[in-house]
Amino acid sequence: MRATWDIFCNVVDNYGDIGIAWRLARGLAGEHGLSVRLWVDDLRAFRHIWPAIDADADRQACEGVTVCAWRMPFAPAEPAQVVVEAFGCALPEPYLAAMSMQSPPPVWINLEYLSAEPWVAAHHGLPSPHPRLPLTKYFYFPGYTADTGGLLAEAELDQRRAGFVRSGTPAFWRERGLAVPQADELRVSLFAYENPALPVLLDAWSADARPITCLVPEGRAIPQLATWLSVPGLRAGEAYRRGALQLQILPFSDQDTYDRLLWACDLNFVRGEDSCVRAQWAARPLVWQAYPQAEAAHWDKLDALLAHYTEGLGHEAARAVGGMWRHWNGQPEAVGVAACWAAWRAQQVAIERHAEGWCDRLRLAGLLSEKLVDFVENKLK
Repeated sequence: MRATWDIFCNVVDNYGDIGIAWRLARGLAGEHGLSVRLWVDDLRAFRHIWPAIDADADRQACEGVTVCAWRMPFAPAEPAQVVVEAFGCALPEPYLAAMSMQSPPPVWINLEYLSAEPWVAAHHGLPSPHPRLPLTKYFYFPGYTADTGGLLAEAELDQRRAGFVRSGTPAFWRERGLAVPQADELRVSLFAYENPALPVLLDAWSADARPITCLVPEGRAIPQLATWLSVPGLRAGEAYRRGALQLQILPFSDQDTYDRLLWACDLNFVRGEDSCVRAQWAARPLVWQAYPQAEAAHWDKLDALLAHYTEGLGHEAARAVGGMWRHWNGQPEAVGVAACWAAWRAQQVAIERHAEGWCDRLRLAGLLSEKLVDFVENKLK
């Protein structure tokens, strides 16, 4: 009999945490046939990425997962055999106490944030005994190498993407009120935090020699776009043209629709963890905006992933990718955003070819859900 699982997720200020927890829960239930409860403290935020969620329900079934409202005070609940604490969210004290009464105690996993930094492999899987209770927490680090926890993706993701690219893109564009792209047109998705580099990049796009269509889901970048356009606000469905650039505002979408947007576009600007990983699996060029941290601590994460991502890419193409990524994240560069964009354009073919082969390298790290199940089953023996 397979073990039961509880996943706890505290939604902070964006959708990345719940996005990752939901993908993991769906994968464990759908691909591994496990009994999974997902405890979420903000169902309204959850509903933004999965509209089927009832934000007022204490308990509901969705995609084979039992979704539970994590409310305070926390109602008594029998712990599962495996407990996943997503991103150090701190389990409710009554639940933690109930875990300590179980014999044997649950396998307790702290799912960490993804990083390409070299230290990740050395810390992956390390135990941490609780200071008061007879419990041990294991730190589980996703990563880009085989000696880490791997990357989150569905087993059939490549097949779904290939099928969509082969026959689904025309319908996708029609549903958004857009024609099929012209032969020389670049389609870009833009999912970003607020960014001082954005207005200069928009200027570069509007002055480009070829047409660019930028698709922007509703979110934190919208006020900056409105300021750049000198309009009071922007809503989903609106479109504006300036020079070579057409801006199209999209409604905030569920996870599966966002995947199709990444597959359909020629270049994807992404932020945080979840959209960054999905953009890499999309086999399209990307520009990543790391979650900003105090004293620019996120630059180390950026540089680590950039070094890993550009390995094997030609020198000029690697410089072009690095220039865009670093400028987009506020690192000082010798040239401005416009020059970085020109360099990226000059190396576009090589960058696209590299992105197409990147998925094969990603799979060498292994799939997170498969590796996590194996890790847990070894602890349960």
